[in-house]
Amino acid sequence: MRAATAGAALSMLLIGATAGWPQAAPPSLGLQSPPQQPVAPQQAAPPPPSPPAQEENPGLFNEIGKLWDKLPRIKGPSETLDDIKGASESLTNMAKPSTMVSGRMACVAGPNGAPDCKAGADRLCQTKGYKEGKSLDIDAAEKCSPKVFIPGRKRQPGDCKTENYVIKALCQ
Repeated sequence: MRAATAGAALSMLLIGATAGWPQAAPPSLGLQSPPQQPVAPQQAAPPPPSPPAQEENPGLFNEIGKLWDKLPRIKGPSETLDDIKGASESLTNMAKPSTMVSGRMACVAGPNGAPDCKAGADRLCQTKGYKEGKSLDIDAAEKCSPKVFIPGRKRQPGDCKTENYVIKALCQ
């Protein structure tokens, strides 16, 4: 039984692999068809023209290429060194040594009447041997004329004024 099944399978393979035999026309049932002319072997047709190149291929590599084009330009070694040099100069200028000093220096009144404590911080730092400073802490005190201390006298506007002082400054 197995041999018969194997033989049938083998014969089917051999028949499929060999050239086909022409078949006879199916029997007509009383209808006559025109005689067919023998078919001459056809010459090999030229290959069909290749499809035109597409402008854009929507594949993965095309999308990666689009992303690559959007990336910023990579700098060369000389440009990178120039950037590092510029950054180090900026850091050097920012990292000047500074010292905190204490004292008491009056803030002068600015053009709008508000105290200008930058000038007071500069003067405080200059008394300590530095060039300039920034105020870190200020103090306010009320300075009054001696008339305020007369017994029975009412205080008048303008008898006292508030003075501001820089008491701590960051000097360079």
